[in-house]
Amino acid sequence: MNALADFYQNLGLTLSLLVIATFIVAGLIKGVIGLGLPTVAMGLLGLAMAPSQAAALLIIPATLTNVWQLAFGGHLRGLIQRLWPMLLMIFLGTGIGTLWIGMAGGHWVVRGLGAALLLYALSGLFLPTLRVSRRHEPWLGPLCGVITGVITSATGVFVIPAVPYLQALGLNRDELVQALGLSFTVSTLALAGGLLWRGALGGGELSASLLALIPAVLGMLLGQWLRQRISAVLFKRVFFVGLGALGAHLLISG
Repeated sequence: MNALADFYQNLGLTLSLLVIATFIVAGLIKGVIGLGLPTVAMGLLGLAMAPSQAAALLIIPATLTNVWQLAFGGHLRGLIQRLWPMLLMIFLGTGIGTLWIGMAGGHWVVRGLGAALLLYALSGLFLPTLRVSRRHEPWLGPLCGVITGVITSATGVFVIPAVPYLQALGLNRDELVQALGLSFTVSTLALAGGLLWRGALGGGELSASLLALIPAVLGMLLGQWLRQRISAVLFKRVFFVGLGALGAHLLISG
């Protein structure tokens, strides 16, 4: 695919509308709860296209919205100093997973995506708030990083186990938002490198991903507006229930 028009022409009108709607919804969810754009995008697009194609579409929206998220809060330097072993292992784990597993296609990849979504939803709904002692971070952070990286390389979903781990560090709200943005940015860039190495991320895919940024940003702005008017706790619960149902469908149907 050498041109943007070719990319969406090959997708067809129905799939093109699905891409637009998906990124509006995914951006809205990220605007309300601060995460979920790549996860929702991979889940919904995975219903109609190969995971590697869905992952290529989310590269630019995910990268720019995550950079936006990590840029504000004033804790970036301290978070990098504390989290760099985990971030490094996310990058290395994604590279290892790309060489070892990758998103070559097949029913098992779709089922793996469904399993990752379902596991994340169940952890969000039922996993109690955990606490990680600072003395365990030197080994537990890199372990969570490499597992996250391998899962990212296979499914395009980079929330397990990175998000529960970061939530267990006892960070304040602003630090947690920045830490999530930092982790997601590293994961997205590592995923982009893996897709590029496998030939699944060319000029046409990047152009199409750039266009997907428009509905993603519109959805994110709408989500930030909604955040002031609805219960974020209730919204998050509904989000996890819906994500779990989507993951179960992908896992069963493949």
